[in-house]
Amino acid sequence: MRSGEKGCVGPRPMAASTGWHWWKAALICLLLAVVHTWPLATAPQRLARHDNADVMLNEWIVAWVQHQLPRNPLTLFEANIFFPAHDTLAFSEPLIVPALIGAPARLLGGTPVLVHNLLVIVGLTLSALAAYALAYAWTADRLASLVAASGFAFNTHVLLRTTHLQALHAYGLPLAVLAADRLVLSRRTRDAVWLAIWLAVLAFTSLYLAMFGIVAVAVSVLVRYRDWIHQWRLALPRFVLAAALSSLFVLPLVVAYGRVATHQRMTRSLENVSEFSATVRAYLAPRGGYSELDSFFPGIAVSILALAAVMFAWSREPNGILSKRRVAMLVAIGFAGFVLSLGTNTPVYAWLYRAFPPLTGIRVAARFAMLFLFAVAILAGIGASRVRRSRVFGRWSAATVIAMILVVNAEATRAPFEYRTFDGIPNLYSVLEREPGRVVLVEQPFYPPEGIFENAEYVLNSTAHWRPLMNGYSGFIPQSYREYVKTFWFFPREHAIDAMRRAGVTHVIVHLQRFGADAADVEDALQKSPYFERLAVGSRGLALYRLH
Repeated sequence: MRSGEKGCVGPRPMAASTGWHWWKAALICLLLAVVHTWPLATAPQRLARHDNADVMLNEWIVAWVQHQLPRNPLTLFEANIFFPAHDTLAFSEPLIVPALIGAPARLLGGTPVLVHNLLVIVGLTLSALAAYALAYAWTADRLASLVAASGFAFNTHVLLRTTHLQALHAYGLPLAVLAADRLVLSRRTRDAVWLAIWLAVLAFTSLYLAMFGIVAVAVSVLVRYRDWIHQWRLALPRFVLAAALSSLFVLPLVVAYGRVATHQRMTRSLENVSEFSATVRAYLAPRGGYSELDSFFPGIAVSILALAAVMFAWSREPNGILSKRRVAMLVAIGFAGFVLSLGTNTPVYAWLYRAFPPLTGIRVAARFAMLFLFAVAILAGIGASRVRRSRVFGRWSAATVIAMILVVNAEATRAPFEYRTFDGIPNLYSVLEREPGRVVLVEQPFYPPEGIFENAEYVLNSTAHWRPLMNGYSGFIPQSYREYVKTFWFFPREHAIDAMRRAGVTHVIVHLQRFGADAADVEDALQKSPYFERLAVGSRGLALYRLH
């Protein structure tokens, strides 16, 4: 926003210190990210949240993108899991932007676990810094902007979702809203381009984030119609340009996810959505619940400051019409997120579900609460700025806001987290990387759909060889897997082995420890079978066989 525009409140930075204040803000956001994920930063190469299968899935996604994108970007979505199903990367979030950010660490020899852990910290840092940038553009108050940064990146809901990398890389959302705000005011072509870029960043990170960005921008433009309607002949072409460019940027995603939806029927019914819809109660628990579906309370301090922003905006105090419209825009975004997060508990979601086809690709409607939390966090930053300028606090205003920052972070903190020790991918998997000829791998046990999360370790281990793997784990299970598991599950019975041979399986890794009391019988059957040739034995009861 230009310095002469109304609505900027708070002290203006010295020109010589402008660059330095961004570095300080970045360092503070990084420090907060380290604290909130403690003790992850003490040993990011060893610690892992492998109690959650989604973490291993995301480690694999990032590693696959980093592996395949420079080699053959046209086959990026033809990932190696759930073989022979196609477009298997599109069964989950793309995470392409985080993968690009983490590429240097991978090129320097970092393991998928190390890269993922670094991206956890980096994602939280960048999300906080993006919220800081938006609040600072609107208030020019550094301390107040840190309140907004803390409320957005380090709220209870986000910290409960540190196992979901996409939720931590939400920096495109504040920056898309900032670009939309500037486009509404200036109607400049460059702001339309930036809006398209940030919407693309959201889409290439997460389908959910893409939906959030579209809703936030649409609400922003509609609520702020008074800022552009009188010059709609100039504004409308810029809005169309932003929409066209963003559509062009995300075309590869549309094609890949469209193929999966059409050919493999990867769509979410309203019945699926009803299982993952929020309730009003989830917004009222002061400390939040224990899952992402019941932890949307933004915190007492953030709530009070956000309410202060709304009260100040509509008070008689001269606050600038632009500030009032921005507050109204944030309130509308927050309300939209609240209503949509309720999913099938209101008719609104069903209406939008039928009118906007991309919405059929997501099932956890409750995650729309991120829009509510985003709006409240930015409002809290605006409120903190107004409090700081209030005569009530006078010379203690800076100390008051610093205390607010500490309280906001203390309310949400979940650290220290419990991490498991990651000992690395077993060396046995590297044998497959060197194996000549065609390889189609099955790992046993081959779990049924209700236990599909047990395959997550297999998926992560495949990063050591990248050979086609008939096992898989994601938010969607293809029909081909459902058919194979009907027989593969009964391994090592003869009809299961015959089914694997007919399916083209060439190699089998057996996890004897996972067979429990039947482990000895499984090992004996493999030794007697004429179809298996043992190639390698590893720790933890692992054995690699060639299937003739």
